[in-house]
Amino acid sequence: MSATVSVDRYIAASPEAVFDAWIDPDAAGRWLFRTDGGRLERCEIDARVGGGFRIDERRGADLAEHHGEYVALDRPNRLAFDFWTSFSDERTRITIEIAPDGEGSRLILTHEGVWTDYEERTRHGWGMVLDNLAKQVEA
Repeated sequence: MSATVSVDRYIAASPEAVFDAWIDPDAAGRWLFRTDGGRLERCEIDARVGGGFRIDERRGADLAEHHGEYVALDRPNRLAFDFWTSFSDERTRITIEIAPDGEGSRLILTHEGVWTDYEERTRHGWGMVLDNLAKQVEA
């Protein structure tokens, strides 16, 4: 059984800056799927529909691999990708919608196909990812 998880976040940066942080390898390598104590080993991004990304982080003895294949790129409004990791090769869909909101942006991330048992854990994980994004683009 699967669920859909949504996370809504205000970010004090333009929609263009927020969108670009997802697809620029230098920027994404500083925040996307990063954890305290982890060490980035790879950040490759081919930002086009049909292209994808791979971001690997060394976490102690483990290598956490994050893969995506882009299905939509509409700068600065929306991007979507099929997502899988070294922990599960089952693909799920991530959609990110970005809209102007006052001096910044409103970002809504929707993750479809989440295992029901992992719904809260997934929501918490994406919250941490978006905290990292905000720190990156608001700096």
